[in-house]
Amino acid sequence: MKHGPKLNTTVQALDRRFSVAPMLDWTDRHCRYFLRLLSKHTLLYTEMVTTGAIIYGKGDYLGFNTEEHPVAVQLGGSDPADMARCAVLSQERGYDEVNINVGCPSDRVKNGSFGACLMAQPDVVAACVKAMQAEVDIPVTVKCRIGIDDMDEDEDFTRFIDIVADAGCDTFIVHARKAWLQGLSPKENREIPPLNYPRVHRIKQTHPELSISINGGVKSLDETKAQLLNVDGVMVGREVYSNPYIMARVDAEIFGDDNANTVSRKEVVYKMQQYIERQQGEYFKPWHVARHMLGLFQGQAGGRIWRRYLSQNGTGKSPDPDLLMNALSAVESAQREIEEYNGQKD
Repeated sequence: MKHGPKLNTTVQALDRRFSVAPMLDWTDRHCRYFLRLLSKHTLLYTEMVTTGAIIYGKGDYLGFNTEEHPVAVQLGGSDPADMARCAVLSQERGYDEVNINVGCPSDRVKNGSFGACLMAQPDVVAACVKAMQAEVDIPVTVKCRIGIDDMDEDEDFTRFIDIVADAGCDTFIVHARKAWLQGLSPKENREIPPLNYPRVHRIKQTHPELSISINGGVKSLDETKAQLLNVDGVMVGREVYSNPYIMARVDAEIFGDDNANTVSRKEVVYKMQQYIERQQGEYFKPWHVARHMLGLFQGQAGGRIWRRYLSQNGTGKSPDPDLLMNALSAVESAQREIEEYNGQKD
């Protein structure tokens, strides 16, 4: 018997052509609100939340802003009953998708018996999928690697996909690198193992009935378009975080929305300043929001001034309450000086 209301109509029509990766300590609710201002259609993911935190923790680990839709929650766990329970709670809160983390290679995650180590236990992942799908109507998806350690051949990857797909999962987001569970840090596992896009492309060719999204190393919308010739979706992580304004063109260029309005950086700053002013709580600081916006002026005149102002004035005992507006003023002042200088040269 399935539990929880199906709160959103989006769950039946999630468009996965472009999504932002779940990034621990990065894609919190403030970050997701910011990114949603840049793109209406991009599928956003939470940071990974463990089943233990949700079931036994005291915090609200499933909270999000209604403006974030479409938004998916990523769960970390391996006990089918706990995963099903947390899937129910996620659906009740209004998430559009629940995703199983089978890709994180950190020791902490491995010691909790979830993440990339589950690539070696496809039967466990399959059991989680079955248990979760029995309880909820929202999509249950899997984010995984192309392999781990010495389990790194096409046959190993195909076996994992086959077993989990047979359990009912029809959507996989694949980081196109293997993970070394010994000897490499999570950061090194994002960079050192070589990308193997063809392996992901082949799984789509042999399993056309599945939705396959690719993750890892994509840095531009042109690269996204090239990948979409071979897979159903592209998930981008670090590039979006370091240069978020690339998302301003996603709705028009990737989703083909002819009515998409490209929001200006200035508009985003205004709206995020208003967002900051609505936040309450003894421990809230403007920096909790501003830290996600450091890259907004990446590649623009005044970008360094923007980053420096936020970093210097967003923290401490007396952070600037008008942080974003004052930072914007500093950027605009620098841009005017550059324009005047260039005008004098001409």
